[in-house]
Amino acid sequence: MHNRYSRQQLFSPIGEKGQQLLQQKHVLIIGVGALGSASAEALVRAGIGKLTIIDRDYVEWSNLQRQQLYTEQDAQEKVPKVIAAKKRLQSINSELEINALILDASTEELQGLLKGVDLMIDATDNFDIRFMMNDIAQKYQIPWIYGSCVGSYGATYTIVPGITPCLHCLLKMMPNTGMTCDTVGIISPAVQIVAAYQVTEAFKILVGDEKARRKTYLTFDAWQNQHYEINVEKMRKEDCPSCGKNPTYPYLSYENQTKSEILCGRDAVQIRPPKPIQYNLGQLAVQLRPYGEIQKNLYLLSLQTPNYRFVIFQDGRVVIHGIQNIQEAKSIYHRLLG
Repeated sequence: MHNRYSRQQLFSPIGEKGQQLLQQKHVLIIGVGALGSASAEALVRAGIGKLTIIDRDYVEWSNLQRQQLYTEQDAQEKVPKVIAAKKRLQSINSELEINALILDASTEELQGLLKGVDLMIDATDNFDIRFMMNDIAQKYQIPWIYGSCVGSYGATYTIVPGITPCLHCLLKMMPNTGMTCDTVGIISPAVQIVAAYQVTEAFKILVGDEKARRKTYLTFDAWQNQHYEINVEKMRKEDCPSCGKNPTYPYLSYENQTKSEILCGRDAVQIRPPKPIQYNLGQLAVQLRPYGEIQKNLYLLSLQTPNYRFVIFQDGRVVIHGIQNIQEAKSIYHRLLG
């Protein structure tokens, strides 16, 4: 019919056989913001067989600086990201199947979407979902690729159940800076670097080139010209509750998930983290000051913005006043607190 994949097939690690394999594969991407946009476009151009994309948000003007699938019209009309993404992706490659789902990823919903999925790609903005993905990957033996970026910093790691340490094994190594794109910003090159690594690893897994798979946890700071690779092969733990000999998949249980509820009669949503977080309210006040008026005492911090009031208690519990939509409240929560 045409030779749209000819240059990719000339690359010998893929070749004609690898291209045929790609066209039989199903990839699930959770989140189609910056990382998800870049990864989805690369995979669609490469000719994978089926792509499922999940996101709970809509396109905003601040997305356009780095989220390559969206236009000014999408932002003006507040189009859900997965809808705008699917339209753009199908205009790039009409040959493949794209399943676009507007939803807030939960344990039940994700487990119901796994039939035929060969690989998952992390393009989320919070560790709640990442650890949920990690346990799902281990339970159903599906490889997945972690990725994150903020400022000029990025990190990525490829997880293959039964072979590599999982994200839970690496838990103590994971940074807990509290930084988010909404508090410290982000530059587009950091996104593109992480996505390039993620998609390359995806190709290796999908065509079955296990020898080429990167075995390290990779981090970089593009602005500071820094690049590190950490050998994590010996970090796999036999007693890991997610991937060890007797797994319990703790992040699939209700008690380990972020809880949210509408507070009756108060026009507010309360969000509680899975475990208490002892915030330094002084540091938090500095971090959030650009967003509105701050008030603080020994027990809580209040942030007043033009649209809502954000009250953070020292144990990590948050009440967002002026809102009754749980998904919108969770989106605000993760934007400001990571």
